[in-house]
Amino acid sequence: MTATPTTGRKPRARASSGPLVIRRGRRNPPRRRRRSLTLTVLTSIMLVYTLLPLVWLLINASKTQEGLFDSFGLWFHSDFALFRNIADTFTYGDGIFTRWLLNTLLYVVAGAGGATLLATIGGYGLAKFDFPGKRAVFAVVIGAVAVPGTALAVPTFLMFSGMGLTNTPWAIIIPSLVSPFGLYLMWTYAADAVPDEILESARVDGAREFQAFLRIGLPLLAPGIVTVLLFTVVATWNNYFLPLIMLKDPDWYPLTLGLKEWNSQASTIGGETVFHLVITGSLLTIVPLIAAFLLLQRYWQSGLAAGSVKE
Repeated sequence: MTATPTTGRKPRARASSGPLVIRRGRRNPPRRRRRSLTLTVLTSIMLVYTLLPLVWLLINASKTQEGLFDSFGLWFHSDFALFRNIADTFTYGDGIFTRWLLNTLLYVVAGAGGATLLATIGGYGLAKFDFPGKRAVFAVVIGAVAVPGTALAVPTFLMFSGMGLTNTPWAIIIPSLVSPFGLYLMWTYAADAVPDEILESARVDGAREFQAFLRIGLPLLAPGIVTVLLFTVVATWNNYFLPLIMLKDPDWYPLTLGLKEWNSQASTIGGETVFHLVITGSLLTIVPLIAAFLLLQRYWQSGLAAGSVKE
């Protein structure tokens, strides 16, 4: 007699719990829609804020000197002169823009490339080897990351001036080799990206430390290396304050300092004729950075070591 009412109550409990599930399912979608709408609006604002200066630069680089002042800033002029402006930019001043471009490439290849190499080797060594004073090194690296580069510009200038290296490419390349943030990033990335078990297996098989680093460490560190490389390339390419205090000869100027000189010339009386060259040169300066991001983004992969260690 007691089993019959008990079995009769279970369907009622299930039936009563059904509307609760339905009500919750009806309440959640509007909240998610509001959150998605808010996120979409914020993302759109950031996208417009980021792309609007680039669009302005692209539009005005296609105008003649007269068209810059006779048309709306966010719309094209009837006289499309982009390719003419590019040719004038490379030929103006006996091709000094080409010289500045080659100087910038030299500083990036030697400075940013060397900084990435040193950060990769140093970060791997700090992550995979124990030695006395490791905590002190960590504290020094963190402190160096917190110090802005502009605070070290004047002491660096005095040191290089004492060695007679100012107004030379070494005054830009050598300071660019030091990247505390890149070292810290590779240190933390190598600690997780390269499992210790893989290195132990390589040592058991007779591989030396440098062989294990080249054949095992570098492939697993590829995403971190590309990240550090992009950070250092952008920092070196856009470096302005250090060349400003180190260089006096225009033949060694990077693009940032050269465009600043053209802009100063355009601000003087009678120098307005180079204003369109400043805009076109600024556009040409951005193109290599965009190309670097597009070409290297496929190397930003994660989980390369997943499944390589058996448990």
